[in-house]
Amino acid sequence: MSTPPDVRPARRDEIAPLSRTLAAAFQEDPVSVWLWPDPERRAAGLPRFFGAMTRHHHFATGGVDLAVDASGAIGAAALWNPPGRWHHSTLSELMMLPQFARAMGARLLAGKRLGDTLTARHPDEPHWYLAVIGSDPAQRGSGYGHALLRKRLDHCDRDQVPAYLESSNESNIGYYERFGFEVTDTITTPDDGPTLWAMWRAPRSRG
Repeated sequence: MSTPPDVRPARRDEIAPLSRTLAAAFQEDPVSVWLWPDPERRAAGLPRFFGAMTRHHHFATGGVDLAVDASGAIGAAALWNPPGRWHHSTLSELMMLPQFARAMGARLLAGKRLGDTLTARHPDEPHWYLAVIGSDPAQRGSGYGHALLRKRLDHCDRDQVPAYLESSNESNIGYYERFGFEVTDTITTPDDGPTLWAMWRAPRSRG
């Protein structure tokens, strides 16, 4: 790519394409494969799942970022929550439930137990929470994910606020460590689900 990607807030009319981008990114993710063992159901369910999260939770907190090329095509997306606003409200949960049920079918309860486990292990200290980040598989290695992380983490450093994420793929730990994240917890999910790695990043000094 000749020019670096542009990072900007997403618009509501971009929920569908950004959800497709995230779905493609997570098609072979260990948690996705566990929740949707059938590849066709996974391909159909993931865009609905990410669409519901984006529309009913992340847009309300102002943390939906896109990395786009010069033509405006989405190369990667990230769903963040600002300090104190990572927890889903009762209203947002009710709004998301029909789409989650449609997306996950019989695996809805397993998904809820997973969510409850992550919530119980979530740190209390105020932080920016990176719930989801993913790049279009055709664009990996082009700097889209790097640009998304760098933009938000620069914001964290400017305001001296930590950041937190859960990596669902062990092979990505080293990537996040290059941005200053450190593994702080290993989370074993219920129902023989996959392991996740909690990662915390202290803000870097601006001085």
